Amino acid sequence: MPTFRYRIELDHPVETVFRWHTRPGAFERLTPPWESVRVLERDGGLQPGARVLLGLRKGPTELKWEVEHTEFEENHLFVDEQVRGPFRSWRHEHRFERLESGRTAVKDVVEWEAPLGALGETFGGAYIEKTLERLFRFRGLRLADDLRRHAEAGTSDSLVIAMTGSTGLVGEPLVHFLRSGGHRVVRIRRGGSGEDDAIRWDPLGGTIEAERLEGVDAVVHLAGEPIVGPRWTEGKKEAILRSREEGTLTLSRALAGLRNPPRVLVSASAVGYYGDRGDEVLTEASQPGKGFLSEVCRRWEGATSPARTAGIRVVRLRTGIVLSPAGGVLGTLLLPFRSGVGGRVGNGRQYMSWIDHDDHLGLIHHAITQDGVRGPVNATAPSPLTNAAFTDVLGRVLRRPTLIPVPRPAIRALMGQMGEELLLHGQRVMPEVARETGFHFLRPDLEASLRFQLGREGG
Repeated sequence: MPTFRYRIELDHPVETVFRWHTRPGAFERLTPPWESVRVLERDGGLQPGARVLLGLRKGPTELKWEVEHTEFEENHLFVDEQVRGPFRSWRHEHRFERLESGRTAVKDVVEWEAPLGALGETFGGAYIEKTLERLFRFRGLRLADDLRRHAEAGTSDSLVIAMTGSTGLVGEPLVHFLRSGGHRVVRIRRGGSGEDDAIRWDPLGGTIEAERLEGVDAVVHLAGEPIVGPRWTEGKKEAILRSREEGTLTLSRALAGLRNPPRVLVSASAVGYYGDRGDEVLTEASQPGKGFLSEVCRRWEGATSPARTAGIRVVRLRTGIVLSPAGGVLGTLLLPFRSGVGGRVGNGRQYMSWIDHDDHLGLIHHAITQDGVRGPVNATAPSPLTNAAFTDVLGRVLRRPTLIPVPRPAIRALMGQMGEELLLHGQRVMPEVARETGFHFLRPDLEASLRFQLGREGG
């Protein structure tokens, strides 16, 4: 039976590392963003007899993979084995070894049999070994990064954090990151949520279960009508603006009226606040620009005023392009670039202010836990690039040519104002507040971020 082994060493006590693995969200944090995997059912934690049913999407098909935990020794070991799924057999042993100076070694041992037995191993064994190496390299980096983030926060307190927009590209991974770090997250949702402790709200109707917010430590507000999509009609533009302004007002007014309000409100905004600014270097002190998105961001941020007036620390995150293959700009670009038909947009001179997905989660966590962070905060990496340079780096990481430009007239004809403001306008934004308040970027370099997010560290 083939056996795969992987070992990493971590600068954290074995109790801390093992406890992280036992918490909700740990499995999801260790799942690579380039894989489409979701938990369909979960029965129990890591104790023997507990089972997890996963859905693995491959093209139009979703495969079912059920595993059962069969062994558990606190701070030392847990084992999961396939009940049914894509392998003929699968046994994954997670071992934790106490090292000197309070450090820990994590050892993964996977025994597997491919489908079709020896024939499957002959023709698919090398591919499976390569896939496992790629997977566990990512898992080791993600585990080390998350543990470092939580240690850097400088607090062992378990916080209660309420969150809107908790199922999106940023929100869902943020929930898993916070829960695996020991915090309790309460989702603020419209309608049914599938979670008994969810808080109901109607952002446009101006109602929310405000009494359920009493005593929470922090609120993260990410909800809003998607900006990317069909061409911006007047109705779509109104929906974008109303969802952000009125939803934020609903939440801010509710927080302002609490007897025991949260210490901090972290509210999303965007670098669109600055408008189209060419190669001008922009910081949080820069003035707003012109255009629809700039107007949306000004009113979006202004709607946090009731919370600020009530004495709540408010952080307004002006977010750039969040890099994840799971969606957003990068997710949209992957198909044409992998097909060899990617290229610069327009003249390619417009700046793209981006941020690694994990750094974005880390910056939100930084804003929650650091009392000195307030006001506008640029959620961007310290190395914005022109569209042409961004295109070259993505092509290099994917090993694909980037020779087919998309001319400006085509963007305007196909996408109208949305294409103009999202793709042809640019902002060269620097994260001054993040750096001044001690935030550490794990991946400030675009190529390093893309290689991590796409699982291509090996080149």
